[in-house]
This record gives sequence, C-alpha cells and structure tokens, in this order.
Amino acid sequence: MQTPETLAEKVRTLPREPGIYKFKDTEGRTIYVGKATSLRARVGSYFQATESRGGKTVLLVSHIADVEYILTGSSLQALQWESDLIKTERPKYNIVLRDDKHYPYVRITLQDEWPRVEIARRIWPDGARYFGPFSDTGSVRRTMNTLNKMFPYILCTKEITGTDPRPCLYYYINRCVAPCIGAVSNAEYRTLMDRVVRFMEGKTDAVMKELRGEMEGAAERMEFEQAAVLRDRLREAERVVDQQAVMTSVRDDIDVVALARTETQAGVQSFFMRGGRMVGREHFVLQNTQDESDASIVRSFLLLFYGDAPQVPQQIFVSHASEDAVNVQAWLSETAHRRVALKVPKRGEGARLLALASRNAAETLDRLVLERVNELQRTTGAMLELQEGIGLPTLPQRIECFDISHVQGAYTVASMSVLEDARPKPSEYRRFRIRTVDQNNDFASMQEVLRRRFGHLVEQSRSPTPANEKWGIIPDLVVIDGGKGQLSSAMEVMHDLELEIPTVGLAKQYEEVFLPGRSDPLVLPRDSAGLFLLQRVRDEAHRFAITYHRQSRGKGAIRSSLDEVPGVGPKRKRALLQRFGSVDAIRSADVDDIASVPGMTRRTAASLKERL
Repeated sequence: MQTPETLAEKVRTLPREPGIYKFKDTEGRTIYVGKATSLRARVGSYFQATESRGGKTVLLVSHIADVEYILTGSSLQALQWESDLIKTERPKYNIVLRDDKHYPYVRITLQDEWPRVEIARRIWPDGARYFGPFSDTGSVRRTMNTLNKMFPYILCTKEITGTDPRPCLYYYINRCVAPCIGAVSNAEYRTLMDRVVRFMEGKTDAVMKELRGEMEGAAERMEFEQAAVLRDRLREAERVVDQQAVMTSVRDDIDVVALARTETQAGVQSFFMRGGRMVGREHFVLQNTQDESDASIVRSFLLLFYGDAPQVPQQIFVSHASEDAVNVQAWLSETAHRRVALKVPKRGEGARLLALASRNAAETLDRLVLERVNELQRTTGAMLELQEGIGLPTLPQRIECFDISHVQGAYTVASMSVLEDARPKPSEYRRFRIRTVDQNNDFASMQEVLRRRFGHLVEQSRSPTPANEKWGIIPDLVVIDGGKGQLSSAMEVMHDLELEIPTVGLAKQYEEVFLPGRSDPLVLPRDSAGLFLLQRVRDEAHRFAITYHRQSRGKGAIRSSLDEVPGVGPKRKRALLQRFGSVDAIRSADVDDIASVPGMTRRTAASLKERL
C-alpha cells in the first residue's frame, strides 16, 4: 500500500481523462468505486477540505490507502463498468441494494422440450425467459403459485415420456395437465407456457380472452367438466387482474420508481406498468445512503437494478432527477437495445403514479424501520435479561453452545452453534468428529471438543499471523448442553487453558441453568427472553449435531457392511453401489445378480451375501 506522500503524488499524476477509480484499504480490499470525466479532478476532490464533507466521506477518506484506475473510452462506458464493479465487488462505501446478489427471478425454461417455471438467482444466456428481480423469495413463490393455478404447468422434475401408467396428485387437483401420461401433446403444452409468458409480460387481456373462448367452446360441446376447470382458471386470472387496480391511460410499458428516505435508510418502491395496468410492484432497501443526495441515490438504484433486469421498459418515471441523467438514459437505452425515456413527470398520469408510489415507499420504509426498532428491542432486551439473570460481566453478544450426539457410544460427533446479537450465525457453526474417546463417555467427548475449539483460541492469541481469524473470536458466553457433570468437565478444560470465559450448563429436562461453583441450579422464569436465548442456541447445536451424526452413521453403515467383506475393495464397492444404488438393494439381490457386476466373482458374491 502507498504511504500518504506516495498516495498524494499518485493522485496528482492521475490522467485528466474519463475512467473508473477504485479506492483500496490497507488490506487491498476495494472500499469504493466511482467514475469520472477527469480522473485527476474527481479523485483529488476527495482529499480537499474533507472537514466540510459528510461523515461517510470523511470515514472513506480516512481508510484510503491506495487508488487504482481504468481509462475508458467515454463517460457511458465508465458508467457501465462502474455498475459492473459495484455489483461484483460490493465496496463498503458505495450505495448498494441490500442483499442484491440474492434477489430472485422467475425463470421459464422455454429452451427445454417440456418447459418449467422455477426460481433463479442469476440470469444466464440460456434461452430461458426471466422475470424480475423480486424483493424476496416469498414474493417469487407467491407469483409462481398464482401462475400455476391459472396455467397448470409441470411442477415435478421427472422425465416426461407420455407413457406413465398414472399421473401424480397434482393432476387430480388441477395443478398439472399431466403430459407424463400423454394427457396433452407437446404443442398443447407449449401453448400453455406461451400464455404464462404473455401473462407475465402484462398481456393479460389477450390471455383472458383466449381462456374465455376455450371455456365457452367446451360448454357448447357439452364438455362441462372441462368447462368448469377453465372457468376456475379464468376466475383466478380475473382475480389477479382485479388486484392490478392501478391503471393509466398511457399504454406504453412503464416502470415507476419512487424514493423515500429517513436519516439512516433509503427505500425505493417500483411499480411495473404494462399495457396501462400495474402487473407488479416491489420494494427495495438501499444501504450506505448517508450523506448522499437524492439524485445520487436514484442514479445508483437505476444502475444496480437495471444492470441485471431482464426487461427495461420504454419509459421510467422517477420521483427525483437522476445524477448524470443524460448518461444514465443513454446507458438504459443501450441496455434495452432501443430508446428508453427517463422522466420526472410534474403533471398528468405520470405525476399521479409517482405520488402513489411515493406514498407506498414512505409507508413501507416506516414499517421496516419500526420492525427494525422492535427487533432491536427484542434482541437487546433478551441479552440484557440473560446478562442480569445469570450475572454476566458483559452483554452476551456472542454465545457459543456445544452438544454431543451418538448412539450407545458409536459414531460420536459434536457441534458448535453460534448466536450473534441474539440471531443464529450458521456460517460459523462447526462440526467435530470425536477422535480420542472410544467409549460412551459424554464428559470426555465434551472435553475433547472444548480443547480443540479453545485450544485454537489460545494458539491464535499467541500467533502474530492468525491462520483462522474465526477461531480467535472470544465468546461472551459458552453454553454446555447438559447439567452439573457436563459443566464440571467443561470447566476443567477452561482452567487448564487458563481461560476466564463465562460458561453455563443447560439441562434439558427442566431447563435448569447450572453455574460454576454453585450446587443448586438456577431456574429462570419460563417466559424469560433470556431463557429463550439459551434454548435457541442449545436447540440449534442439537439440530446441527443430530444432522452430522446421521450423516456419519450412514457412511459408517456402508463401510461396515461392504468394507469388511474379504475381496471387496474400493473399486468393487463403487461398482456395486453404482449398479444397485444402496446396501439394502445389494442385500435384496441374488448371488447371480451380484456376481454379474464387473469385477465381482461368484465366490465373492456369495461371501458378500452371507455377511449382509
């Protein structure tokens, strides 16, 4: 990384040309990405009169250790590269969509012989049609459920041959047209999927007209059962259309983007208007918006959202003028491969839609802020209650819990679960296979796990270059799944390692809390939020241990059944499992079938049958 003097000299010698600049911290991580028509002027401005800038900019400048740049041919190209880099690197100080890497899409696999509708996390050039992004997976699932009620496409993943003897349950509840038994041809199914696509595109009137025509035709032919099915689908479609109550006389495809802000957060409400009708709406939360202008936030949202959107409408109405609006509009047009108009309507239908979207944006943001405050009160309150209830010296912001799982001493495993700020943190859960304890000894197993976990902590504290920073985190509270005996064995390890970490035991039967040096258990009130935290971290550890134990037990069963047979080595075992699929299937097969597996002999097959 650069020294301050070297960095200042580097900034002074930057070219006066358009390009992308990247600020990096002392670890070499990109912390901010921006674009400039003149790199020297733009980057240099960050280091001038910083005391007059907002808090976020002052903090950013204090962490800049190096600057890199990429020259671009034009401001438009710089805009595109800026959008791409922000999405891929997610710099700490850029405005970003919260969890935007995980926003889901509806994917319709038109490239397949029998298309299906599914959830996708990324858009690929694979011939499928994508719709979205949606604000969360729940929103996608509700959309897919509604689509399937109107257009009963395939829900399963089985191969479609048309020769199955009977359909599955979905057919009988009118949620699939059963191509698996040949109930519809591929052409008929394609027509169904075409309606799904057109409905998602907002061409609802034409689709409903076709459904109504088919229903009336079935009734005229006195196919009343089929007419009733079509009637139910039509009613579902009408219900969806009725929910799209916001309408406009403008028939173009329009997205309405309204910004709402508080002192610490910003949110955007998007309405998606197609053919004069609102076909969907989503709310998105943006991060790192402190000290940013409304124009800058709108610009960032447009780049982040439409950089991945599978469809860009003919017009986008925004509540606030975008920063660098000319280049943003040119970029949108290039992305859509046709002209896109970016407008801030002041009167007429556009202004009415923006007012409605703005009101929704403000109300949604207020609700999210209130939910966040309530959640903070619940979690902080629970931690405070636990701190007071068991006499902890600090607030238990990080709690680690350890659990042992086995069956009569066999396949013994252990788990560590973690709560941070009263919320599970699965990325830091750990599993342990017990290595040194051969018998059914929970105390010794727990001691082994704690020595391994906190032995790492001691090593990290002594090492100038920690190998794994996660092992170096000191929990505020350690919870042992068990009573007085388990806690005593755990405290022996803590004393041996000379660690003063608050440790308690939680006994399952009566949910009693055991504390070191105290003979009687502490009984917290049953409705205590602090007890709930202990139960939650214990239950998470237990679930995690049980899952790992089942996996280990399953693998152990295969090893003990096949590996102990003389003459059955890795190659033969692999061939047997490829042929039969499982140990149970091998056990059910006769000797001749087993002997026919490549590499097997009849003698070995007979020996295997005897041992299974």
